[in-house]
Amino acid sequence: MKKRQLNYATASYVSLPRNAQHQFAQAFALRIYRSNSVYSFIPKNACSTMRVSLAMANGCVDNLADFNWIHCNNDTFKADLASLIQAEYTFVILRCPFARLASAYLDKIVDTTGVAWELYDAVQRKMEIEDMTFRIFVNTITKATVLRSNIHWQPQVDFLVYKEYDDYFNLETFATAQSTIETKARIEIVDARKLTRHGIDRFELVGNDNYADYLPDAIRTMKKTGKAPKPAALYDDELVAKVSKIYKKDIALYKSLFGDKNLMFP
Repeated sequence: MKKRQLNYATASYVSLPRNAQHQFAQAFALRIYRSNSVYSFIPKNACSTMRVSLAMANGCVDNLADFNWIHCNNDTFKADLASLIQAEYTFVILRCPFARLASAYLDKIVDTTGVAWELYDAVQRKMEIEDMTFRIFVNTITKATVLRSNIHWQPQVDFLVYKEYDDYFNLETFATAQSTIETKARIEIVDARKLTRHGIDRFELVGNDNYADYLPDAIRTMKKTGKAPKPAALYDDELVAKVSKIYKKDIALYKSLFGDKNLMFP
């Protein structure tokens, strides 16, 4: 059995149950029982697809009509300390940080979901959601007091419970990774995108303008016509620089594992 090294165990010398960094990462480490595997799920990184697949593999859901079960059971398959150390296979799915933020905005903020109202509270209700352009969104969430206020834009490195995983996959090439995950983790991956309708894959993506300063209502109007901004078209040089600075560790990790081919702004 491969030795497993926890990423944040020595980040603090308090007892492990009170180590906030480790406990956060452990909360997102889910077990796949048949293969004794651990999958670290990161929001906006195919997490709904993977959580539905885990629920089915672990015998809790047998019908896709019950896919909403996953939203009430984020911690049902949480690995305990022994399971983390004894895991036979470990993996995580990462994503280009620029694309992840664009996805969070187009999904959670533009569509005014519960996450948008959590952000509203995080800024003491000083900024109306309907006024939150992508520029304002990025400038808001990259503040130290807001960066970790919600898991949909919290840095990806925070979710990594291990110093090293057996496999790292990226969402940009996830289609080619699925067979590897299915074989090693003994799980059938079920595409949940049509069920959750979180992604922008169902829209025609347009990039004929810069959308950094478009209001949410303007983008919602686009969506009603079956179109949405290309994620890269939400950025300008200022925003690229801001995200590159604040998410430097995420970007460095991504580049070290996959190179810069699939980074939106290499």
